[in-house]
This record gives sequence, structure tokens and C-alpha cells, in this order.
Amino acid sequence: MRYIVFVLSIIFLFLAPFYGQIEIEYRNLFDSTSMGYKLFWELRVPRVTVAFFAGGLLGLGGMIFQSLFKNPMGTPYTLGVASGSTLGVASAIIFGFSSFVTLFGFLGALGTVILLFGITARLKSYESNSLLLVGIALSFFYSATLMILFYLSNESQSFEIVRFTMGSVDVVNIDEILLIVVSSLTLFMITLWYRYELRVLLTSNENAFLKGVNVKRVNTILLFIVSIVTGVSVSITGPIGFVGLVIPHIIKIFYKKSTDRLIYPIFFYSGIFLVLSDFIARNLGNNSDIPIGIITSFIGGPFFIYLIIKR
Repeated sequence: MRYIVFVLSIIFLFLAPFYGQIEIEYRNLFDSTSMGYKLFWELRVPRVTVAFFAGGLLGLGGMIFQSLFKNPMGTPYTLGVASGSTLGVASAIIFGFSSFVTLFGFLGALGTVILLFGITARLKSYESNSLLLVGIALSFFYSATLMILFYLSNESQSFEIVRFTMGSVDVVNIDEILLIVVSSLTLFMITLWYRYELRVLLTSNENAFLKGVNVKRVNTILLFIVSIVTGVSVSITGPIGFVGLVIPHIIKIFYKKSTDRLIYPIFFYSGIFLVLSDFIARNLGNNSDIPIGIITSFIGGPFFIYLIIKR
């Protein structure tokens, strides 16, 4: 059954760019002067690419956070990185720097990471739960600041901010696409490098320490890397919920293996899930695409409730 699902997923991944509100004639795919060529190669293929790699990044980030915090509700946004990025984007929109929203979004995420680790470094004893609490506190602070910015904004600015928070993989800038791909693959390789430590840390920090794992160092490196690459993703695509929360749980149910052996399927199927969500978003709307964050929440929310009931 798993192999059938895998093959069908590969087929869907290659077919996804061909379908949308505008029909593409196959004979135009290699005619650079046709509208179909531009629609396929310049809009849909980049969009599917961004969706796949952003989904893989979020899925792995969720798996790592759930493992390190030993909390099944962990997501890549748990430490407030998405809130910091959203605040940065909102600031750029309101104060007249709309051309640099991606940069401001990343700076907001980076500032959050620096604050997180700067505050926790001053604590007498390091615990991952302390980092978690600081992240939650920063999220509340960012939310309050964002409400102030909403109050100061006009109607068009408010719409632009809200639209960003709904998420989008409609990215055509080649530099931003490469940033997503490189960030995703970087997290994938680092996760593979630390797969043994992740498996040991799942038992307990004490057991990991007895097996020679530098718990504080590994936690810091992984949380820092996940936060940075998540910041890159959110600054480009906006916050897209439920991918990092739901997909790791689904994969664990179907594969029934230890975390270190789920890296490949979680990365792959998280990407497929986001491509599927984008496929639905592109084909349901009449005049414009439905924001992808709405689709992931609509699918992921009820399914996660189902998982909770079953478990």
C-alpha cells in the first residue's frame, strides 16, 4: 500500500503543473512565444517547486520540534519565528517599504531567533522548556504589536497584511525560489546528520547524556537551524499552518518506525501535502486562487482532531 501511495504521489507531483483555471495545450509547452509556455514554466512549475520544498521544510521542522520538546503539538512556528516574520512584513507595508517585505520578514524572524537564544543564554540552567516559554511570550508580544500596526494602517495596507498571513506559494522570483530550495535541502541534510541524536533524545535527555550526546549543544543547533530556515520560508510564503503539525503524525502512524527512519517520508509527503493543497487552491477559485493557508487549515484541522480521537 505504501509503495502504491508513493508512486501515485510521484505521478501527481509531475502532473500538478498541468492543471489550473486556465487550460494549457501540450503543444505550446516548448513554444517560448506562447502564453501556455509562460504559464507553465514561469508560473506553475515554480509554484509547485516552492510548495514541495516549503512543505518538506515545515514537515521536518515540525518533526524536530516535536522530538526536542517531547511535545506532539510542536510546530516550526512554536518559538514565535512566524509571528516575528509577520510583524516584520507588516512594518514594511505600513512604513512604506513594500518593495522589501521579504527582507523585513526575514529580519523579523532573525531578530526573534537572536532574542530567543540571547534571553535563554542568561538563564542559570538551560532547558528546552525555557526556550519554549520565551517563544510563547514573544509571540504574545508580537501579536499585540501587530494589532497596533493594524490600528495605524489603512484599508489597503490591512488587506495586504492579512493576505500575507494566509500564505501563498505564488513565487516567481528566481532568487526567492532558490532560497526556499536551499533552505529546505540544508535542513534535510542537517536532520540526516543528527538522526542518531534525535532518536536518542526521544527517550529522555538523561539517557541521551549517558550515551554521549551533548544535549544542550544538539538542541541549540537544531532549534537554531530550524528557526532560521523557517524564517526564510515564512518571509517568502507567509505562515502556512498545519503542515509541520499534522504530517509527521500521519507518517508515524503509517510507517511505525523510529524518528531517525522517518526523515525521508516526512520530507517527501509534507511536500506532497502542500502541493496538493496548492493544487486545490488553484482549481477551486473562480477569478482568483484561494489562499493556501485556508486549504491547509481546512484539511489539517479536522484530520488532526481525528488523530487525537483515534489515539
